[in-house]
Formats: sequence, C-alpha cells, structure tokens
Amino acid sequence: MNEDGNRRGDGDGPRPERTAPRLRKRIPSLARRHRERVPLRVRFRRTRGRRLRRLGYAFLTLVALLCAAAVVAYHLTPIPKPHPETVTQSTVFLDSGGAYLGRRGPVDRQDVRLSAVPRHVQDAVIAAENRSFRTDSGISPRAIARATLATLTGDDPQGGSTITQQYVKNALLSPERSLSRKAREALVAIKLDRTRGKDEILEGYLNTVYFGRGSAGIQSAARNYFGVDAKSLTVAQGAALASIVNIPSYYEKAGSDPKVTTKLENRWEWVLDAMAASGSITDKQRAEARFPAFRFYPPGETEGQRQYLIDFAAKEAADRLGITEDQLASGGYSVTTTFDLALQDSATQLVQDHPGGGKGVRLHTAVVGMVPGDGAVRLLYGGSDYARQPFNDAVSGAVEAGTALEPFGELEAGEPLRKLLRTTAPTPLNLASAYATVAANGRYATPYTVARITREGRTVYRARPDVRRVLDEKEALVAGELSGAGPTPVAVAAGSAEAKVFATDGAGGGITRRTVWTTGYDDRLALTVALFADRAGKKKGTTLPAQLPNEPSPTAFA
Repeated sequence: MNEDGNRRGDGDGPRPERTAPRLRKRIPSLARRHRERVPLRVRFRRTRGRRLRRLGYAFLTLVALLCAAAVVAYHLTPIPKPHPETVTQSTVFLDSGGAYLGRRGPVDRQDVRLSAVPRHVQDAVIAAENRSFRTDSGISPRAIARATLATLTGDDPQGGSTITQQYVKNALLSPERSLSRKAREALVAIKLDRTRGKDEILEGYLNTVYFGRGSAGIQSAARNYFGVDAKSLTVAQGAALASIVNIPSYYEKAGSDPKVTTKLENRWEWVLDAMAASGSITDKQRAEARFPAFRFYPPGETEGQRQYLIDFAAKEAADRLGITEDQLASGGYSVTTTFDLALQDSATQLVQDHPGGGKGVRLHTAVVGMVPGDGAVRLLYGGSDYARQPFNDAVSGAVEAGTALEPFGELEAGEPLRKLLRTTAPTPLNLASAYATVAANGRYATPYTVARITREGRTVYRARPDVRRVLDEKEALVAGELSGAGPTPVAVAAGSAEAKVFATDGAGGGITRRTVWTTGYDDRLALTVALFADRAGKKKGTTLPAQLPNEPSPTAFA
C-alpha cells in the first residue's frame, strides 16, 4: 500500500527492499561467470608485456649488481708481491770458457731480461701456451667458464689459462684449486694486463715458469737441457722448451726415455707449425728445423764430481764479495771460474779408468793443474765421488812430502813460498804452486779459482793475479834442474813445447809406498798428481794410512 492506503499494482515501480538483495546475489555470480569466460592464453597475452618488463628490470638489476660487485672487487683486489721463492735466484758457476759447471741455491733460477731471450723463443712459448697473448685482456673467458663448470660438476681440473693468468698463479697467488682463487686470479690478471706492459708480463712469466729438471725459468732450463744460455737458444731448442712447459715433470726425461722423446717431438712439430702459420718463423726456418739433442738426464758421475770445483770456488767467491756462502747461493750471481771443464772431465775419465785400490784399501787420487806466473787453477780433481766423499783431496789432502820439496831445500825463498817449504805434509795444491813458481822463473802466483763475478749483467768482481818474485832467475833454474820436472835444457834451446819431463817420487817404506807424487811443467801449465791410500780405523769413522797397491804400479799410474 501507499501512503494513502491503496495497494500498488505490479507496474507501480520497483520494490527496493526486495530487489537489492537479489542484485547483490546476482552481481558476483555474473562477474565469476565473466572471468571464467576469459581464456588463460588471453590473460597471459594481456599481461605478457608487464611481466616481461618486470623480468627485464630484474635482470638489469642483477647485471648492474654483478657489475658493481666486479668493479668494487677489481678496485679492492691489489696486485700481490711475488712469493719470496719466485724472486730467490741461484748462483751459477761457469768454467773459463763459459761452459756450465753447476749451481748453488735453494731454487735453480736465474732471471734474465726479455731482451736476452731471442724473439723466436718468446714466440715459441706464445705459440705453445697462449696464441692470443699479445692482444688478449689477460684472461680467457672460455677457459674460465670451462674451469668453473669442471669445479662445480666435480670433473677433472681444466687448464687453458692465459700466460698472464699462469704468471699470476705461479708467482703471485697460491696454487690451491678453488672458485674463489680462480676468481681472484682473473681479477689480478686483468689488473696486471691493464697496468703492466705485455713484455714485462712475458719476462716475469719466462723467469718463473717451471720447465722440469729442477729448472725455474728459461735461463736455467736452457742450461739444464742444452748446456747453453737462453740468449744462445736456436729455433729448434726454443720450440722444444716451449713444448715442455705443458707437462714438465713428464717431458724432463726427453733424450733418455724413447717414449717421452717421441711424444715431445710430436708436440714440438705442432709448435713449429703454429709459429710458421703466424709468421714467427719463415718457411725456410721451419723446413730446416731438426729436433735437438738433449743433455742426458739424470746427470752422470762426471757432473757429480764437479761439486768439488763448486765447493772451492764458492768459498773463494764469498770471501771476495765479503758475504756468507748462503748469501752467495741465493744472490743470483754468475761466477766465472778458472777451470777448464774439458780438461777436468778428461782427467776424471782417466782416473775412473784406473780405479786401483784393493781389499780394505781406498786409493785417493788428486790432480792439480795451474798456470805458472798467474795462479789460475785449470784442473782440480779432488776425488772420485763427491756423494760418498765431500772431502777434497786436492786442496785438503796431506801428502807425505819425502823428497817432493827437496829441490828447494838450499834456496833462499821469499814468502809465501818459504812458509810452504817448511810444511811437512803439503797439499797437492801447494806442491803445484811451488813448481809453478819454478816454471815462472821464480815468480810465485797465489792460486785462485774465481776469475769474474757478475750480477744482473754487471761485473761486481774481477780477479787480479797476486804475483811476487820469491826466487831470482838463477835460483829458479837450479830448482828446476834439481827436480828434473821441467823442460830439459835441450828442449828449451830448441823451443819445443812438447819436450818436457815429469819428476816422480814418494814417501813410505818398502817396494810400495804410502804416498806417490809426480809433477811436471812448461810455461803454460804446472801439473801435479798425488796418490795416497787409507783404510778404516778401529773406531767408527776413522781412517789410517795404508800402503799403495802394487798393481797397477803407483809410479806408472802417476
């Protein structure tokens, strides 16, 4: 009804109190049916742009964060100083002609300037290890990704680092294998490449990379494999050393193991082909290259015998420089000695061909050769086996003089010869210096074994012979005639250098003797050979003099 009390008809208008609830019930159901009617692909298509934008923003944010982290890490990562063991250098010893005798020091390394390494050797290493070295940024992203994947999956460790990375790993960082160290290696390599020249990096690499045979660096490798300095390496030798870097502990046996030698030769061919393809060597050089001959490895007995020479020269060199022998060994010096290596090895072979001795008796042989009027010691054979007997018989062995110094007995000699003549048991070195005085017409020369010492190409010591007159010429002539150890007067008059004689005598009783010595000289060399024997004493570690064996005859052997 309306306000007037009349009933409304059906067409009198809506009834709000009844239609509102119905509408509220119908609207959600209509919206639900509407949503259900929109296909999923449509909705995805409608929102795809918005989702792609969000994904892009997230990706760009992640990239920006990673780049920012890399930049921060780059600036916060310093270039470390080289490890102490990578800057420690050994001291090498050379004979009078520059031939390699051996070394002293904790590490067999001697740094050289890149300018002292032939360009074809540099190019060989680049061809073998990192052909993009001259143009890359210090890292190889592909190699880093490969190494990272191998680490994450547990596969075998992967190599392929650039030369810059290898230098960082060898000289600046620890050798551990981890993602964090690999990341730091990459950062340092990039920073090194941006702040250092390529030549400086290559020089550092060549002076620290390991070549096998205990050789750290190209200079030591050249000497240990071929007996030459790095500056003298040929194209073939340089390519061989570059090939060795890949597996140095395996390839170090090249020349003595046929299987290793064959495998290395194949890699050597590959390196040379790469050099020819890049224009580092000409086609003619490639065609003429022949696989080089290597020094035998491990070293033989004659090389072990050289330690007697190095011992004596090292002590003298340290004295000349006013430093300790330990400081000398790690100082990177190059000591040129007075020794003649060919003469030394020849004498060693001769002695080893006639071992002598007998049951319970050990025969000692000492040989000294010296330049009269100069004092340079050319030959110093101190024993047959340094490993068993480091005692040097040539400089420390006591010879029972007997008649060895008798020719000087009535002469008024000056010092230091006078003191030497009063010695009851002179060393073979003393005997040689005495007769060298006679050979030099009465001029005594102090024996020396160090001719020159250099460091980083600069000469820090040069020998000056200490010569003084201790006999006048007449007394020297008398001593020579009494000894019979020099050229005969007829030979001198004839000017024959070959006509000289040796005086031989000894000490002891009976047919055999405890000591036999022989000496001879001309104007070029005074040579003394001394033989003596010993046997084990009753107390452990002691020895007693023994009779020289009858066979071979001591006199004939001397």
